[in-house]
Amino acid sequence: MPAVNSYSFGKIVVDGVEYRNDIILFWNGKVEKWWRKEGHHVCLEDINSILENEPEVVVFGTGKHGVMKVGKDVINALKDRGIECIELISDRAVEEFNNLVKSKRAVLAIHLTC
Repeated sequence: MPAVNSYSFGKIVVDGVEYRNDIILFWNGKVEKWWRKEGHHVCLEDINSILENEPEVVVFGTGKHGVMKVGKDVINALKDRGIECIELISDRAVEEFNNLVKSKRAVLAIHLTC
């Protein structure tokens, strides 16, 4: 099970590896760079790989100051598939993911700045 060791503005460390770009972190330790079509807005096509992996819960880290917004289409698509959706500022999202991944197929989709 992966663990986020630390998060600060513009930087996240996962299992000792530092990333300076937004990422998607899966419960199995897989990490993907995450680039959204509309920058600070998450739309459905931005979460294709998440949906393909069928998690139980997705935690969105909306940035240090919560600037990134998750579209209603994304929230509805997750709920329609029985996937819990949690939106938190990135500091809190890291804490929530680290707790959830111990017992669930959790995904962290995190914006590192703003």
